[in-house]
Amino acid sequence: MKPSRLFALAASLAIPASSTFVVQCYSRLFDQRADPIVSPNVASEHVHTISGGNGFNVTMNYNKARASKCSTCNIKKDLSNYWSSKLYFTAQNGSFLSVPIIGDNNQGNLGGMAIYYLYRGGPKNDKLRAFPPDFRMMAGDSLKRHETDDFAGRAVTHRCVGGNGPETKSLPNQPCDQIRAQITFPSCWDGKNTDSANHKTHVVYPKNGNYNGGECPSSHPVHLVTLFYEVYYDTKGFKNMWYGDKQPFVFANGDGTGYGYHGDFINGWDVPALQKALDICGEDADCESRASFTMRTQSEAQECKLAPLINEPVSGVLAALPGCNPVTYGPADASPQSTCAAPKLNLKASPETLGYVDVTKSKAYRYVGCGKDVAGQRTLNAAWTSSADMTVDKCVDFCKSRAFGYAGVEYAGECYCGNSVASNRAPVVGSVGNCLMKCSGNKKQVCGGAGAISLYQACKGGSCTNAVKRESRRLAAVDLERARAAAPL
Repeated sequence: MKPSRLFALAASLAIPASSTFVVQCYSRLFDQRADPIVSPNVASEHVHTISGGNGFNVTMNYNKARASKCSTCNIKKDLSNYWSSKLYFTAQNGSFLSVPIIGDNNQGNLGGMAIYYLYRGGPKNDKLRAFPPDFRMMAGDSLKRHETDDFAGRAVTHRCVGGNGPETKSLPNQPCDQIRAQITFPSCWDGKNTDSANHKTHVVYPKNGNYNGGECPSSHPVHLVTLFYEVYYDTKGFKNMWYGDKQPFVFANGDGTGYGYHGDFINGWDVPALQKALDICGEDADCESRASFTMRTQSEAQECKLAPLINEPVSGVLAALPGCNPVTYGPADASPQSTCAAPKLNLKASPETLGYVDVTKSKAYRYVGCGKDVAGQRTLNAAWTSSADMTVDKCVDFCKSRAFGYAGVEYAGECYCGNSVASNRAPVVGSVGNCLMKCSGNKKQVCGGAGAISLYQACKGGSCTNAVKRESRRLAAVDLERARAAAPL
């Protein structure tokens, strides 16, 4: 696998080719106030950008992660979840503008992140252990607002791409084409606990003056692979909007310094497969092929999405950061926000959260999900039309008037009709898919995406239920089961 240009690792890390492999998370599930590590069963204090398997939810365990039907990342043996805090731009009028990640576009795609699995055996070349089932950890401190030179402080850095100067622990104090936020996780484990009360003390950074390549202490003797997260925020559109005497970017946790950047990880790997890869990576540059990794394509990863769990805006132009997160600049640590008026978790999918249109009664067609499409080999190829004011209703009317069994809207203004959908083009169960483009004739509706088609099927017998609602009932039953067994994981 060749890492994409956007996810090229910083040359300053000087990582030998034989000592790493990369999990390319080409997309993300969603941006959401969700954090099953710190805030299980409730809305978290701030917004995260979340990648990985679609088993992600407000409570998680290893079995739920492994039950994922798809992932936004490329290695099929890996159904883990990776997340970090979302970035915003503080406008001069006091509003907050969400900053896109490289890969976000108006065709419905969402950008992702790169996860480097670094072979750092230390001076004794320790054999690295794969993460065990139910393992989870955090890196960074959301409340931190000042620079420190301890290992945890060195682990968080930012790079101004298109600017001048070295990597900094703080957010860059100059306009940049991109801000690359990056964090290194602890790699020494106590060998017993898969989590801890603060989600940190079961793991520590190596000693001997090297936070990502030193020796593990006797208290945490098991050497794990070193995780390194890298997220590229596209900031060039804000270069001419700077004002005042402070850099204008802020993370979702109210951090205007960058010192409070942080990341989270929940293991969803096929553990023997990861262990095999680590054993091979210690001796061979071609570890990925020898480990027999099978890969998702970029388009497959981009199709994996989740419906929002909370009905609140987290992108666009916002009057305040979601949650109770005043912007702070230190040097004192920020105060924990424990009284946030969080919206109720929305564990049942709805037209508002998914963007589909309920036309079961008005048109006798049901929504069946977001399918795949290919130009030149259309999923629905019996008839088509397009318009600058396309809506779901117009497309269904067009196909219904011609007695077709399926209607599909795509790329905001295109409508296709047909009588069958091939299995390899059908929606993925449990995934919203890559249908995120707003209809050209109604911005409250979704009309597919690029290579993604919102599918509606004629009801048999005149009445039917949207597939999304059936999936919602299944998910609601799962969440009820989780709530009943809500003992902390």
